[in-house]
Amino acid sequence: MDIQHRLDTPRIAPLPVDQWDPALREQLLGNRPPEMGDGEVFAIFRTLANHPRLAGAFGRWGNQILFKSSLGPRDRELAILRVGWLARAAYEWGHHVAIARDHAGMTDADIELARSGPQTGSDTPDDVLLRAVDELMGDHFISPPTWAALATRYDETQLIDLVFTVGQYAMVSMALNSFGVQLEAGYRG
Repeated sequence: MDIQHRLDTPRIAPLPVDQWDPALREQLLGNRPPEMGDGEVFAIFRTLANHPRLAGAFGRWGNQILFKSSLGPRDRELAILRVGWLARAAYEWGHHVAIARDHAGMTDADIELARSGPQTGSDTPDDVLLRAVDELMGDHFISPPTWAALATRYDETQLIDLVFTVGQYAMVSMALNSFGVQLEAGYRG
């Protein structure tokens, strides 16, 4: 079962790389020659390029959350996938299924777990993590019992990273859904 895009076309058109602000281009793409075009630049970045200052800050923050998190890759991706599923964010789901498989070693069963969510009454580590995501998405608060269970597994830095990861990807999902960012060929919602 896939997530369908809420919009068939973008509300904010992705900006071709050759039209980007030069400072943003340098920050996000480095020395990549302009003739490479947009082929390897994801639609989320081409859309955010319409707001260069925000896109630059988003790039730095997103890099922290995705690549410098103290959470292990599997736990991080399980949380992100759950957010994408709950937010019905086809773009987020599609990209992070690929990341989960290719970079976090996740299986189809792991991805199904992110989709189905925590088992009621279960205190397995995955169910506690997914319950925390569900609570943050639903009530913007991790309940005391869930926090206590998380704290037996994660240190304070990891707990902070978990909350900010869920918050980051909830915000990103809102933007992707509202802007109508479309998945690139080869990805499935």
